[in-house]
Order: sequence, then C-alpha cells, then structure tokens
Amino acid sequence: MEITMKAVIEVAPRGSAVRTARAQIAGARRGKSPNFHLSFESARSLFADLTPARVDLLDTLRKVGPCSVYALAKSADRNYSNVHTDVGRLEQLGLIERNEQDAVFVPFESVEILLPLAQVA
Repeated sequence: MEITMKAVIEVAPRGSAVRTARAQIAGARRGKSPNFHLSFESARSLFADLTPARVDLLDTLRKVGPCSVYALAKSADRNYSNVHTDVGRLEQLGLIERNEQDAVFVPFESVEILLPLAQVA
C-alpha cells in the first residue's frame, strides 16, 4: 500500500491535464514522489462528484484505515448502499484504492481542492 503525498483536485481548462501529466513524469524521473492530480472542467462538475458526503467519507476512511465497505459504512454511520455507491465513484476518480485483501483505503496524506475564482476585468 503506497502512500502518495497528496491529491490535488482542481478546476482547470481543457488541455491542462496533459501539462500536469508531463510535470508528474518529470518529477518521477527526478525521484520525487509525484502528487496525484485530478482536474474538472467546472466547479459544478467537481462538486457533483465530490459531494460533502464523499469528502466526509474520505476523511473517515483516512482515520480508520483500510477496511471493508461495510465497516466504513458503520464507521461513517451511513447507509451501506449509499456508501457502496460513493466508494465506487471515489474509486473511479482514483481517490480510493483497494489492497490485496480487497479493503478500501485512501492512498494520500491529504487532499487539496483548488478552485480559481473569475478574474476581474
């Protein structure tokens, strides 16, 4: 179970993902542990996927450590079905992973969300 420094989630224009990937590859070549980057095209799409309940789930999972989805639902005091759905989406986004025992875990020390505001003309 490898822990990456942090996940950086941002609202960024199209094409910025390629620049971010190049920077990650360059950092890896220099021996740096690259951060995980996740970009959304709008704040609306970011908050559609990273709901407050999902962010809370990341926090709970980071606190309890690797566990089953059932144990996570109990720890979060949430309905299993809803937690199962949220874990699936967070896995798709790369914010949750599974270990060899099929336990889910957060592979980051922290998650940073960058939300640029509109520029004043």
